[in-house]
Amino acid sequence: MERHQRVVSQVAAKVREYFVQKTSFRINHGSTNSTRPSLKKRVVDISELRNVLEVDTISRTALVEPNVPMDRLVEATLPHGLVPPVVMEFPGITAGGGYAGTAGESSSFRYGFFDRTINSVEMVLADGEVVKASEKENVDLFRGAAGAVGTLGITTLLELQLIQAKRFVKTTYHPTRSVAEAIREVRQQTEKRQNDYVDGILFSKDHGAIITGEMTDEIPADQKPQTFSNPWDPWFYLHVESRTKLASGPIVEYVPLAEYMFRYDRGGFWVGRSAFKYMNFPFNKFTRWFLDDFLHTRMLYRALHASGEANSYVVQDMALPYPNAEKFIDYTDDKFAIWPLWLCPLKQSPQPTIHPHTKGNLKDDQMLNIGLWGFGPRDRKQFLQKNRDLEARLGELGGMKWLYAHTYYSEKDFWKQFDRNWHEQLRTKYNATTLPGIHEKVHVDIEKLEQLAKKDWNLWLRSIWPLGGFWGIWKSIQSGDWRIPKRSTWRSR
Repeated sequence: MERHQRVVSQVAAKVREYFVQKTSFRINHGSTNSTRPSLKKRVVDISELRNVLEVDTISRTALVEPNVPMDRLVEATLPHGLVPPVVMEFPGITAGGGYAGTAGESSSFRYGFFDRTINSVEMVLADGEVVKASEKENVDLFRGAAGAVGTLGITTLLELQLIQAKRFVKTTYHPTRSVAEAIREVRQQTEKRQNDYVDGILFSKDHGAIITGEMTDEIPADQKPQTFSNPWDPWFYLHVESRTKLASGPIVEYVPLAEYMFRYDRGGFWVGRSAFKYMNFPFNKFTRWFLDDFLHTRMLYRALHASGEANSYVVQDMALPYPNAEKFIDYTDDKFAIWPLWLCPLKQSPQPTIHPHTKGNLKDDQMLNIGLWGFGPRDRKQFLQKNRDLEARLGELGGMKWLYAHTYYSEKDFWKQFDRNWHEQLRTKYNATTLPGIHEKVHVDIEKLEQLAKKDWNLWLRSIWPLGGFWGIWKSIQSGDWRIPKRSTWRSR
């Protein structure tokens, strides 16, 4: 804690200096997937805040600095027989990112977004003041900063809730043969008390699988644990697809707990397959084994951003009311023809919030996240128009998108979704008006990028196939993420 307090004091002093000077600055978290331009000057460095400071087995809490990624968090808590209630499926997502962004995963139908499992946060405000926020202290800041992408201050410490962990997850794949059946099955599974995890994959309109998980310490004598993190292991989504394609009923497997939590890491759900398609490279078990170091989420997303392909790749998560989910999937199939789709049930956050929430008269404490990830049109004007149409259709159906992804709303349309007065009052109260606004941070101006590409030879070269792909691979190698051990101690208690 002494080291932590020293670093926070240094961060606060630097922020206070910029506040007095009325100068903008950026945050250096260390390793990041941010696509925003890097300002070489005016940097507040919080990269040292990357440790789990304490795991308290009595109170079942953990004191965690913001740059702790999920795999290291689980690695720290599992030896104590504990685990966070909500663990993001990508190992590299950080605790601070989960709070400042929107993080909802397969246990969120029960616990809500990641921030709803946090007891308190320590923050450095825009004027350099260090404050604590929780449901008992500065509660408006505690709720308002969740999902607000750092527009109210810098998170420097989190107290996370923990729950009892068990050795395995009894994993059941429930085959579905229509979109309507899949949506109905998701909702029904969230109502079963024994389920700790619920999500789903739609491979097509007539083939899906709803996946449920129950933590357990027992495994039948005739069962062998199924793993997904070794180079020769199957990618999770391909495994589920093959197991359920011809199945007439549920299929049960037993997966080690941490393997289950990070089951989508290899292949980045199915985004990794797009890299093979882009490079016209064979996609089979051997090539997946051979290129395994490059096919984990840390590497994949760094390569995607560095290559410039992120500007023509649809990466969107959207929450919808259950009654309108099938209509929306029909729409995405017609306009984008992107499959598979991810389904994740979510418990809504209290209002007001910057988190996605359903709108209109369809009152419900639950909503359904639909993950749409795949190549869009190469033509930037078409890509922009399709994404704007997607945002409009989502709004018509009472839904809302995650802000981590590319956002194309005009500022006026963006604020129709949220309580702007509430947010701006918080910014004023906590002296945060000198920080960039939410729309400024998340909005993507494709026309501006297109003009920039014409002037920047580096961007222009990266737009030429396959130079962008090779550049993305090179930047991923430079990052050193491939050296992060895959066979880590988080595998067992």
